[in-house]
Amino acid sequence: MEIAALAPILLVLILGAMSPGPSLAVLLRNTMEGGKARGVSCGLGHGIGFGIYAFVAIAGIAQLKSSASEAAVVLEIAGGLFLLFLSAMMIKGSDEEGEHKNSGRRGFTEGFLIAFLNPKILVFLIAIFSQFVQPEFTWGERLLIASIAMLTDGGWYVLVALIISETPILSKLQEHARGFELTMATVLAGLGIWILI
Repeated sequence: MEIAALAPILLVLILGAMSPGPSLAVLLRNTMEGGKARGVSCGLGHGIGFGIYAFVAIAGIAQLKSSASEAAVVLEIAGGLFLLFLSAMMIKGSDEEGEHKNSGRRGFTEGFLIAFLNPKILVFLIAIFSQFVQPEFTWGERLLIASIAMLTDGGWYVLVALIISETPILSKLQEHARGFELTMATVLAGLGIWILI
């Protein structure tokens, strides 16, 4: 596989990572609540969840347009329920102890689950990789592309967490934290209900 063949894959992955959605909302909330460490942990968790899907898509284990398969339906329901769970947590508000509130483990878990319980990421990756991955690619080449996908996605979210936590943006978000949290909760609840319906 030539290095030049990776350029269009990388471009599409960067644009996909930059598009706003529930993943960005979860990252912003974790960064607001727990600061830089928790935001970075959330970004790393998201990147690993994304990387697993990338490998599955590239390896050809998932079937294209398999929305009728039981596994896809179960995963989609789990994703919708997880979004509703996150929404309920945001509406309830942050009344946890500081140690748990600032836990990097919690940020990592939420970042991982928001990626892993989103089967649309798998469909997105299958659509992308079906254009570029060739049957003759070795397992090493497939793993390389999946690793690039994981590093691109995780790197973007880590960068966003670092930028927000090191600039006045975070303090502005924290000033209006409750309103911002309720807005994100409404968006995530809407997405969760839409997925379940």
